[in-house]
Amino acid sequence: MNTFDFSPLYRSTIGFDRFANLLDNVTQSDTGTGYPPYNIERVNESDYRITLALAGFSEDELSIEVKENTLTLTGSHKQPDESAVYLHQGIAARNFERRFQLADYVRVADAKLENGLLHIDLVREIPEEKKPRRIEIGSGGKRTIEGKKAA
Repeated sequence: MNTFDFSPLYRSTIGFDRFANLLDNVTQSDTGTGYPPYNIERVNESDYRITLALAGFSEDELSIEVKENTLTLTGSHKQPDESAVYLHQGIAARNFERRFQLADYVRVADAKLENGLLHIDLVREIPEEKKPRRIEIGSGGKRTIEGKKAA
């Protein structure tokens, strides 16, 4: 039994719909083929790299798109040479679509195709107003609330 019901979460929370949808998406079984193989690497505290093995693909056959915190990679081969006669064909020549969910404040910084590997560099940039900050504790002096003196 791998099915979870998140409907109570939807009823009792406000403003967490994206989080609940993400949980729904993660728990759904992956019907993909596992193609193309990939690695996800944490380079340091705020930098990540996704590397996909894409033997036989050229830059113009690949598409990278980010929409609503979802990174979508698509590859479509041009028409193969039908005159070729293969004795063994072990290099996959199929189209694919691979999706990755990105956390808030993660953006795609760069993408490079070299030696059959597509490297996608990601950076997590937290805005200043979201970073932790130290709050100074004042002494027992009088304070004002909305223009009135507090006792």
